[in-house]
Amino acid sequence: MNDNLVAASLIAFGLSCVLSWLLVREKIFKVLDYPNTRSMHAFPVPRTGGVAIVISILSSWLIIPSVPLLLWAGVALMALISFIDDIRPLPVWFRLVFHSMIAWMYVASLLYLPYGGFLTFIVGLALIWMINLFNFMDGSDGLAAGMALIGFGAYGLGALQMADEIFAAVNFCIAGSTAAFLLFNFHPARIFMGDVGSIPLGFLVGALGVYGWLNGLWLPWFPLLIFSPFIVDASATLIKRLCKGERIWHAHRDHYYQRLVLSSGWGHRNTALFAYGLMFTASAIALSVISQDWERQGMIVVTVYGAYLVAMLVYDYRQPVNS
Repeated sequence: MNDNLVAASLIAFGLSCVLSWLLVREKIFKVLDYPNTRSMHAFPVPRTGGVAIVISILSSWLIIPSVPLLLWAGVALMALISFIDDIRPLPVWFRLVFHSMIAWMYVASLLYLPYGGFLTFIVGLALIWMINLFNFMDGSDGLAAGMALIGFGAYGLGALQMADEIFAAVNFCIAGSTAAFLLFNFHPARIFMGDVGSIPLGFLVGALGVYGWLNGLWLPWFPLLIFSPFIVDASATLIKRLCKGERIWHAHRDHYYQRLVLSSGWGHRNTALFAYGLMFTASAIALSVISQDWERQGMIVVTVYGAYLVAMLVYDYRQPVNS
C-alpha cells in the first residue's frame, strides 16, 4: 500500500488511543453510564468513548484521496445527534427519522439514477436496520468494538484482494480506530462507546458494504457474510419480540449474546471471544469466495445462516429466555 494510506491507518490508531485514554481519565468531559436493572455492568462507566472512534476515523480520512463527502458528512452527523442522545436522551421517533434521512440520502446518491426508486428504498431500509442493529448489539464489554475491528479489517482485505488500495485504507482506518478503543473496552471495560460510537459504525457497515458492491469489489453477499453474527442475533431477537407483542425499542436482555453473558454464565470475556471466533470464521469464508459467482455465494450465505438458525433453535430449547 501507498505510504500515505498506511500512515492514515496508523494515525487513526494513535489518535483513537490517545483520545480513549483521555476519556477514560475524564480529561475531556464526564458522561457516565450508571447501571440499572437492565444493565450488564455494576459500576458507573464513561459512556461516550465513540467520540474517540469517530474523531480518529474522520481525521485519518483527511489524508486519503476520494473519500466521498456524503460518507464523511453522514458519519459526522450520525455522531453529533448520537452524542446529544448520550447526554440527554432524544425521542425514539426523532432518532429514527434522522437515521432514515441520512441513510436514504446516502443510498439515493449511489443508487437512484442507475437503479431507480424501488431498489433505493429497499437498500435504504437495510441500511437503517444495520445502523440500529449495531447499536442493539453494543451491550457487552468488547463485543461491538471487536466485531468492528474484525469486520472492517475484512472489508479492507477484500478491497486489497480486488486491488483497490484507497478503499482498503478507508476501512483499515476504521479497524485501527476500533482496535485502539478495544484496548480500553475489553472486559473489564473502562469505557463504553455509547450511541456516538455504535450508530456511526452501524452506518459505516452498511454504507461501505453498498459502496464496495456498486464499485464491483464484491457482491451484496459479502457484507452479509462478514457481519452475519450481528445480523442474525439482532434480527432473530427482533422478530421474536415482535411476535410476542413486546415494544422492541425498550431495553431488554433477550439477545443471544446477553443470554450467554448472564444465563449461561459465560461472562463478558468468553462471550466476546466466542463472537470474535464466529466473526473470523465468517470473514474467512467471505474472503475465500469473494470472486465466486452470485449463485455460489448465495448458496454459502444460505448455508451459513441456516447453521445459525439450527444453533439458535438448539440453544432456545436448552436455555429458554428468562430461564
